[in-house]
Amino acid sequence: MNLVEMIALVRRDLHDEDEADYRWTDDELARHIAHALKDFSGYLPCEQQATIATTAGSWEVDISGITGRVMVEAVEYPVGQFPRRYQPFALWGDTLTVLGGEVPDGSNICIYYGGLHTLDASGSTVPSRCEDLIASGACGYAAVEWATYAINRVNAGGVATPREYLDWGKQRLRYFRQELKRLGRQNRVRVRSLYKPYYPIVSRTTDHGP
Repeated sequence: MNLVEMIALVRRDLHDEDEADYRWTDDELARHIAHALKDFSGYLPCEQQATIATTAGSWEVDISGITGRVMVEAVEYPVGQFPRRYQPFALWGDTLTVLGGEVPDGSNICIYYGGLHTLDASGSTVPSRCEDLIASGACGYAAVEWATYAINRVNAGGVATPREYLDWGKQRLRYFRQELKRLGRQNRVRVRSLYKPYYPIVSRTTDHGP
């Protein structure tokens, strides 16, 4: 699905398909779609990887070139071994510090990270099963925005119309955020089965003494 198709889907859900009298412009709906897409990326980011050259003798790696980064999931170094060797790491701003026992020697390091999803005229990185969810979030943002704008303004639907849009928009956003949390939990379980956690798991029940 591309952006034009998503706008059409959102219009259908908003019952705003009268081309002679649109309630929202395409640019307004595109902005609400972008808002929902950013929220979605925070819970279910686009899985990507980047190969970066290290600096010999330095534990630090500059990852400022990875744009649209939401989070870093795993760090592989050295690259190309079997089984793969994932290193513990720390992240501060755009500097990733490898915490493993092997100091980088200038060879490549592989960063597995989650990035922002894209949705434009050429296509989308959003899984097809989640397209309706993005539309639901965009509808919620659009309805709440219009209801806020319409307060104390004359409208043909009567004084209850802005409140009805506000309530409907809040319901859509509530559903949208609940689904994001559910998908986020599922994604964490799936990803953790592929990669070792960043840091050792600390027992909350075992007392090792002083």
